[in-house]
Amino acid sequence: MNTPIRRLAVFALALFGVLLLNVTWIQVFQAEALRTNPHNNRQYVDRLTEPRGSIVIGKEEVAKSEPVGGDSDDLQRTYPEGPLYAHVVGTFSTSGATGIEEAQNALLTGDDDRLAVRNFVDTLTGEEKQGASVELTINPKVQKAALDGLSALGKNGAAVALNPKTGAILASASVPTFDPNEVTSVTDAEGSLKKWQELQESENRPLLNRAFNERYPPGSTFKVITAAAALEDGATPESTMDAPASLDLGAPLPNAWNGPCNGGSPDSLAHSIEQSCNTSMANWAIKVGGQKLSDQASAFGFNGDEIKTPLPVTESLAPAETDRNTLGRAGIGQANNEATPLQMAMVASGIANDGEVMKPYLVDSVKDADLSVVESAQQERLSTAVSAQTAEYLKQMMVLVTEGPDASGPQGAIPGVKVAGKTGTAEVGDGSTHNWFISFAPADDPQIAVAVVVERGNVSGGKLAAPIAKKMMEAVINE
Repeated sequence: MNTPIRRLAVFALALFGVLLLNVTWIQVFQAEALRTNPHNNRQYVDRLTEPRGSIVIGKEEVAKSEPVGGDSDDLQRTYPEGPLYAHVVGTFSTSGATGIEEAQNALLTGDDDRLAVRNFVDTLTGEEKQGASVELTINPKVQKAALDGLSALGKNGAAVALNPKTGAILASASVPTFDPNEVTSVTDAEGSLKKWQELQESENRPLLNRAFNERYPPGSTFKVITAAAALEDGATPESTMDAPASLDLGAPLPNAWNGPCNGGSPDSLAHSIEQSCNTSMANWAIKVGGQKLSDQASAFGFNGDEIKTPLPVTESLAPAETDRNTLGRAGIGQANNEATPLQMAMVASGIANDGEVMKPYLVDSVKDADLSVVESAQQERLSTAVSAQTAEYLKQMMVLVTEGPDASGPQGAIPGVKVAGKTGTAEVGDGSTHNWFISFAPADDPQIAVAVVVERGNVSGGKLAAPIAKKMMEAVINE
């Protein structure tokens, strides 16, 4: 064999060797990663004939698999409550999965390692492998009150409710919502895909879970964090601060009513929260300092690692400001502060729970096909945000917001029940405002903590958001 032919043969063998190595790498070492890659739709198409566990809320199946019918062995995922739980429960179709359908997929399909023993027994007995059912913490009545209230306004927004003692998520609503049944059809996969693309391209972003993944300026709801920082720094509810009609922070910062707080005299911290005084709370932020204010926000959950409920939650931001003017505006929830509705519910929850912030969670339990418990929720303390004494002071101050003589949020009050609340009106930058209300009730034995935000409501948070929060709280209190 002459030299050129020999070189060509060696080169060809080398190419075959590289190809063999590549195939081996893909089929052996990368097989699992490729199978579970979000862009690999085969992992969902292949599951259409396999029994999939149900997702359960309030003992009712809110996501379940049913036969398509005819000659097909495929199973159709259906969502009996339509849009009510769309962002939490999510979707499962030939094109992919979202929400709990995605986060708990291995349990729902039966592939999770915790189901290995049962799967082995099923194999020996000839039984078909079945997925586990996932039971969520959502309270149907609270969820309905949240979604109905937001939808009635005709504006985008979100609402979250927590059990402050455990961290269980009682409601998570996002508007606009969508109907999962319209995007999960097996018999009309092309139509479902078209509808999904329409939702993705909509300027109102109906697929976005605003409760967990949209950040808003928290506005005056953040004042409870500023008050917490002041109290932890040695102030009391009776401590006073200058509260003029306007404060020079580069540009004038006025109060909502364009006058001073407390008739022009220095205002107490308690009254500043009750009336939602901008100028005094901005002065409190400047006095406390940027680092302490940011640290206090962090203690409630801002600036932290991503929380998984198991759905991922976008981080909320409250950086340490060094510029006086920016710091003053940060003290009233503007500047660079951004919070998810879940985060502000955690703030209310931490105050309600004597300063202890519990880690929020959505999954109450997981049960296999014979109803034995595979997993149950483990309550976990996320942080100690403030002392029990500071939490008590804040609770008393927030009760004044709903029932004090200068209450800024009486729309959140419930007859016969003490409600702790805080309104918020957050400037967006285009001249419009988002409207907030955070609260918990009963104040003396909190069962529910709530955060509601209405995008571009352009009025006080007490007028739009507080009535929704009230209905959500009543759904628990009146049970």
